[in-house]
Amino acid sequence: MFLNASHFINRSSSLHSSSSTPPTECPQKSLYDSQKSEMPLKSISVEVLVQDHVATVSSTLQYVNEEERPLEALFVFPLPADAAVCHFSAKIGEQEIVAEVQDRETARDRYDDAVSSGQQAFLLEESSESPDVFRLSVGCLSAGQNAAVTIIYVTELAVQDDHSLRFCLPAVLNPRYTPAGTTAARTHTLLEQRRAVPYTLTLSVHVSSPKPISKLESSCTLDPLVFLHSDHTQATVNLNSGHMFDKDVELFVYYQDTHQPSAIVEAGETTAPPGSLMRDTVVMISLYPEFPEGVMSSLASRGEFVFVIDRSGSMGDMMHNGKGSQNRIESAKDTLLLLLKSLPVGCYFNIYGFGSDFKSFFPQSVEYNQDTVDKALKRVKEMKADMGGTEILQPLKHIYSQPCYPDHPRQLFVFTDGEVFNTKEVLDLVKSHAHSHRCFSFGIGEGASAALITGMAREGSGHAQFITDTDRMQPKVMQSLRFALQPAVLNISVDWTLPDDVTVDTLSPPINVLFQGQRTLIYAQLKGESSGGSEGTVTVKYSLKDQPVANQLHFCLKPTEKTQLSIHRLAARTLIRSLEQEERSGAADVEGIRSRMVELSVQAGVSSVHTAFIAVNKDSRQTVKGPLLQIRVLGGLDYNRTTPSAPWLSDVPREHLSKLRAAERVWRKSKNTTDLNVYQSLLSSFSTNVFAAKRTYYHNKINNSSNSRMLFKTFYSLLCPPPPPNPASTRIADDFATFFFNKIKNISAQFSTPQSVKHILPANIHSFTSFSSLSEADVSKLILSNHPNLALEVDIQPRLLCSQLWKH
Repeated sequence: MFLNASHFINRSSSLHSSSSTPPTECPQKSLYDSQKSEMPLKSISVEVLVQDHVATVSSTLQYVNEEERPLEALFVFPLPADAAVCHFSAKIGEQEIVAEVQDRETARDRYDDAVSSGQQAFLLEESSESPDVFRLSVGCLSAGQNAAVTIIYVTELAVQDDHSLRFCLPAVLNPRYTPAGTTAARTHTLLEQRRAVPYTLTLSVHVSSPKPISKLESSCTLDPLVFLHSDHTQATVNLNSGHMFDKDVELFVYYQDTHQPSAIVEAGETTAPPGSLMRDTVVMISLYPEFPEGVMSSLASRGEFVFVIDRSGSMGDMMHNGKGSQNRIESAKDTLLLLLKSLPVGCYFNIYGFGSDFKSFFPQSVEYNQDTVDKALKRVKEMKADMGGTEILQPLKHIYSQPCYPDHPRQLFVFTDGEVFNTKEVLDLVKSHAHSHRCFSFGIGEGASAALITGMAREGSGHAQFITDTDRMQPKVMQSLRFALQPAVLNISVDWTLPDDVTVDTLSPPINVLFQGQRTLIYAQLKGESSGGSEGTVTVKYSLKDQPVANQLHFCLKPTEKTQLSIHRLAARTLIRSLEQEERSGAADVEGIRSRMVELSVQAGVSSVHTAFIAVNKDSRQTVKGPLLQIRVLGGLDYNRTTPSAPWLSDVPREHLSKLRAAERVWRKSKNTTDLNVYQSLLSSFSTNVFAAKRTYYHNKINNSSNSRMLFKTFYSLLCPPPPPNPASTRIADDFATFFFNKIKNISAQFSTPQSVKHILPANIHSFTSFSSLSEADVSKLILSNHPNLALEVDIQPRLLCSQLWKH
């Protein structure tokens, strides 16, 4: 969950723009120097409560500020994509502060205001790009102070091919690839290295179920399983203290008769508003559809199978850091080879590789026969992770633009480590073509984006698998292929039979896919109280090969005890995700949908993309001179102190900055000319203060420099740069041009050229005798043509000078 992370953007960086258009956020650069600093995060303790197939996870992070001044710690970590974060609190000494959910901008304002005034504050927010990434900010931690931050979330456990339930505590957060020039450059910057982390992890698991527990297995070393009752319905287990944090912690729970339909009925809160989701009873239905044997005896032998394999540079990384790990591209190739050899004769197939670009084995899908399979197998074995970035959107658009084969339903298989920046855009594309295909996704290696992998399968009416080692690969692959060969289920409907005084609102989105024996979840809100019957019935009806089929479950309406509102929160999370999808689809009442999301998120105490958890210790207040020391809690790197991002930012500019950010948000919401004028006026005032503060800061820095020799040398090198060296020969420029011309010519020769296209090559290469240098006027003209912003104007001291002076 927390073992590899990085920092998010600096939100205030957007205010250094002189434009009247809304400022855009930019990734904050790493600001580390050579001085060592003790890490503020010292330990993580995780407690997992598994109740049937729902897990409640409580993680406590222990921070210690060992600096001699207040600091702000920023921490980014992965969570399961379908997790509902429902609690956030901080304990400082004996005082515990429980966070509340608020509108995201309001929470950010409160955090900034609190930290600026010297109060301790804690902010937890979900990434706007991907729901499986969270950011935690711990602000104004006093010198020598301890703080314990607790985060609680609930999540459903996925059913595996061997009927076990999988719980995963993610250990790594892979970098998300962002193409140059995209608007998503505002996304968080993540790190490549993954080494041992300088803090400890303890993990304890308590399993409770009405069904006896058969066994627990894990990818990591566990202490012996301890059963608490003779009927084996409760057990505990701990992670071995020797765990080295080099891989995800996967836990597989096996129950007896786990593959049976069930219902969990949970009572609401009596203090919640009448008629609200949190006040009413909520039920979670788990169904395992059983198809007629006559239909299942003959699986489909037709279909178009399109395989899309990630060949970006990150696929060359190892699956995990443990012993015996292979790299991801080899694992993806093994998975693809197994699928290729298992396809039915007579179907159609094609294989795409993608990175910064994409290419296919065949111009269009070809018939599966010995000749085409042999060619494909040979090319698969030659594939490498050599295609640059992870841009999956374009190959998907191309595939969807290709016509489908009649009587051969399209089955899309995607293999990727999920390191993309535009997760939600990809999911929206898959959903918009759900009528023409089914999507089966494979997450390759640890840290693969659960939001992307599970989301593609969900929106594409398919199934998701995560392959983190070779032990479980074959059964997972064959399970997905079996699902792909099953006939499509059509006309799915859900009917409820309840007592007369009880009505039902289904909270889950409509069911669009069913697979034999694969769990399907339905959340519903039950309104009213039964005066008579104590039993309800849910019936799922559908058509399978033109045959009507119905699966039915009878359940007791009496609420289950000791569920701690986990079902309500999962139901709220499900409804919020549906509203997010509706918002992104361009619905007419976007503001109304957003307001409903915020209201539901605040009422249920569950995070969303438009809300955040905020906690402020109002009893703490200290005088903060200058900016806080900011430390990014990073996994797998040497942990260095950050030099302050704005050392010249004194109390006066900080106060102006706070007012400016508030005015900007007001204008963004209202789009009012008056608010724009107020914002521009404050921006001008802030710019003047920034200029004066920088000038004063660097003036004092120069005057107080103890190394006058270095000071003079730095100034001289900046003001009187040496002229460029004369070329040893006038042929250097010609050689330069010739080299690149021949390089391009050789590359072009490797591609086959259609007969109708003629390449016209220049008769000769332009001859150069030398490179001409730019004059000062040329440079000034070039800079001015690019509309310099305020950040350039007020940066009155060159960066090289500052970096040299910083060392002395």
